[in-house]
Amino acid sequence: MDAPAFVPDIWAWISNLPPFSQWKTSSMSLCICTSTSKQPSMFLSINKNSSSQITLSIIANFHVPVSLWTSSPIHLSNKIQQSLDEHGLIQLFVDIVNWVLRYGPNKKYAFRFGAVQIKENFKNVFNLACLTLVFIVCIYEAAPHDLRRGCVDALKVQLTGPNAKEVSKYLVRILGSNLEEEWMRALNLAVTNWISEIMSSSGSIRIPSVLFSYAVSAIGLWKVQLYCPVIAMNMEEYSSPTQDERLSFSLKYQQVEGVVQLAYRTTLKQNCVDVEVKVDNVRCDITSLVSETLMAERGYGSEEKHFPSRISLQITPMQQSDIIYVSVNKSSDNPRHEVGFEKTLEGSFEPPNHFGLNVSTSENVVVNMKPWKFEQLVHGSSVVLDWSLHDGINGREVVSSKPSKFSIFQPRVWFRDRYASAYRPFTREGGVVFARDEYGESVSWKMCPSTAMVTQWEVRGCIWLTYWPNKQKTSYSETRRLEFRECLSLPLSN
Repeated sequence: MDAPAFVPDIWAWISNLPPFSQWKTSSMSLCICTSTSKQPSMFLSINKNSSSQITLSIIANFHVPVSLWTSSPIHLSNKIQQSLDEHGLIQLFVDIVNWVLRYGPNKKYAFRFGAVQIKENFKNVFNLACLTLVFIVCIYEAAPHDLRRGCVDALKVQLTGPNAKEVSKYLVRILGSNLEEEWMRALNLAVTNWISEIMSSSGSIRIPSVLFSYAVSAIGLWKVQLYCPVIAMNMEEYSSPTQDERLSFSLKYQQVEGVVQLAYRTTLKQNCVDVEVKVDNVRCDITSLVSETLMAERGYGSEEKHFPSRISLQITPMQQSDIIYVSVNKSSDNPRHEVGFEKTLEGSFEPPNHFGLNVSTSENVVVNMKPWKFEQLVHGSSVVLDWSLHDGINGREVVSSKPSKFSIFQPRVWFRDRYASAYRPFTREGGVVFARDEYGESVSWKMCPSTAMVTQWEVRGCIWLTYWPNKQKTSYSETRRLEFRECLSLPLSN
């Protein structure tokens, strides 16, 4: 099915409906996506009943219309009101957002939207929220496979276009950071179920791109926020497929949530401009897309999950001709490995009625090594910041290696019990935080003077996630990777 080229303007459609008194029927409809027969297969319907209540419904056309979802009723202020006013549209927006949140793993969150003046871009936010709800409802409620797949593909095109990405920035700002996370978990839980269904019916497929990221340029700070379901990340390395359904469930229903914050400073000089960038903090968390109860019932709880094994950032000025030189302020690590041997001898006499001496010996090898290695690299006018995790046993990079079969059954190697050990290389929740206290060395560019007051910079990144067994005795392992790219602005002023 070819996806439709149009994006329905739901806000304009509702706002421009004829007065209620001119309706020939009790409802008005708008097509959202079409089937191969070129007949409406998914549409929105505004319904008015005799008690002065308005509802919005999502309708699927299975020869006869079938309602898949209906909003909470909006009460008209009086019986002579002829259309939905701004207050009614805001009520509808709040209801739509809360329905999306209810499809997520955490049902306790609720969205409240205070009295605000509707700005011009709010209609686009309303449209995006409504299409997101239609997308999720279609995945869960549209039973026939052909109808669901065709409409989901069409909606995906509408939700991943460049305009939708810009509008998403306004939407998450309205939601706030806590509800932003819950919104993305609800959306990516639906995406995970959708991809799982495609994979079960089609086998090996090309996973659609569902990474959501956005960038914010503030005074002296760049921020990149990203979300991606693990199932949609590219597979880099893996062992033979696991037959453990509980392990498969645990690894499937996860999401990576990442934040990159870089502090910048510009200094104007007579003949050049100095630009300095430091790591403020880089965070990467792996969160469950289902409730703890369901994960414990069908999976292994929070004990078996992916962990970050490498994070790489590349910072590049878009105008290459303005760069005089690049400077980094951290030498390559050449760490000392302290290898020590500890021998112990233990002895004891048996009780008087027995003659003998018991002796036992043990030998321990101690290797002092940081699990995370940080490097700064220069490629042309680009600077690469790279954090990589190393195996505490043999020093190899985790991202390009597999655990030895012997170490899988050793209870004290670092990747066993990795979320509770005092020497764990992760937070207790299984993520990582790299802050400026340890990775604060700056990188800098010297630029030619420019008439432009604002320059454009590109931040590219890669995140690798790896699974090695934690509590379970399994030989399965895998490594996945995602890439992101964002453009940010940098003002050339003190």
